[in-house]
Amino acid sequence: MSGLEWTVYLSGEIHTDWREQIEEGTKALGLPIHFVSPVTIHEDSDDCGVAIMGEAPNDFWKDQMGSRMNAIRTRTLIEQADVAVIRFGDKYKQWNAAFDAGICSALGTPYITLHDEAINHALKEVDGGAQAVARTPDQVVRTLQYVTTGVLKRAAG
Repeated sequence: MSGLEWTVYLSGEIHTDWREQIEEGTKALGLPIHFVSPVTIHEDSDDCGVAIMGEAPNDFWKDQMGSRMNAIRTRTLIEQADVAVIRFGDKYKQWNAAFDAGICSALGTPYITLHDEAINHALKEVDGGAQAVARTPDQVVRTLQYVTTGVLKRAAG
């Protein structure tokens, strides 16, 4: 698979620097990876529908307008991705990330989940469909190194 540039979709939690850790880790290894993501500016993601189409009659329709616009980006990028990484944080419920995992499963796009052990039970079905379950961004980087290059980087210790 050398010479192939992989597209990796980074989905989920937006309140920590996990995306940057993965991007920096793969860049340091020189991995042939291009990253894409949903819109990660929360306000833009929430307000895109009304900002473009005009006011909604209530919050339900505001959310519907925005979520449908965001779905264009999400579905297109997942369809074009070689693999997705889906991060679940412990502070907020990432229903959209769970939905992205379902889209990946339905489309046959392999995905890696990234979350703490404390939410294993809540994510049992999502993890059940994943090709890997990681606990740290470094584990994701090492997984991406292995699957894109065939090189195994063993964990220290």
